[in-house]
Amino acid sequence: MRSYLDFEKHVAELEAKVDELQALGQAGEAVEIEDEIGRLRHKADEALDDLYAKLTPWQKTQVARHPNRPHFNDYISSLFDEFTELAGDRKFGDDAAIVGGFARFRGAPVLVMGHERGSDTESRLRHNFGMARPEGYRKAVRLMEMADRFDVPIVTLVDTAGAFPGLDAEERGQAEAIARSTEACLNLGVPNVSVIIGEGGSGGAIAIATANNVQMLEHSVYSVISPEGAASILWRDSARAADAATNLKITAQDLLKLGVIDGIIPEPIGGAHRDRDAVMASVGDAVAFAFDNLAGLDRDAVRRHRREKFLAIGRNIPQ
Repeated sequence: MRSYLDFEKHVAELEAKVDELQALGQAGEAVEIEDEIGRLRHKADEALDDLYAKLTPWQKTQVARHPNRPHFNDYISSLFDEFTELAGDRKFGDDAAIVGGFARFRGAPVLVMGHERGSDTESRLRHNFGMARPEGYRKAVRLMEMADRFDVPIVTLVDTAGAFPGLDAEERGQAEAIARSTEACLNLGVPNVSVIIGEGGSGGAIAIATANNVQMLEHSVYSVISPEGAASILWRDSARAADAATNLKITAQDLLKLGVIDGIIPEPIGGAHRDRDAVMASVGDAVAFAFDNLAGLDRDAVRRHRREKFLAIGRNIPQ
């Protein structure tokens, strides 16, 4: 069953009419309606195309949060073979918000790790909506250090509203865990490639996205704070989230101009959830291309490449 966002109401009405006519045709209650179905389908496609050609930053945020958008486990099933999950931080416990393990990507061994938000009520609760606690980031450090030891490249898939802000997380050292994970990314002697597949929220994202190459899906967002959080702080009114989204420069297009990311991966018209196979193929190609560009660098060169990349962000952002 399709799920529509608020701003897609017109498209929803057109596609509902198409479905209704198709149902009538299958029931034998109408004849010669194929032309009308084709006309309505073309009109719906045009409306969707026009809509997605001029999305606002707030609308892109809504697309990035779409409940049917592909999640980490979907990419694992489609792009990676022989995935073996590794659990636990060896200090406190396991955090299902971050999932990671070794796999093969187009025949080559990799460590793949990322946020899993869940796809239904039960799995969302189990994965805590992709918001990790300290043990999640300490698990990430453990896995990255293991991959580095065995000279295995790393892929991270980022999709989180942010690190979990609960009291228990703060008591166990949330800020320190995020900082250690970011430090671990920077110290890697193996190439790492990160893809923002949905939301890239604050330190919860950067903790595993401090990579040699950072890609974003076309309608994903990447920000230091959620639009609602920024609106609450700046204007004491979360209803102004749309204004905050525009001013934060959180879209892939804005961040590419600022040099924060390295590339934009195109999405199907209407978002990644409308054609999962197409977006999986595009993400796979982008990751493979990024690794090809890093091939041949020794461990010190990989570290220098990553360090210079992030230093350049601060040097190049307009004042």
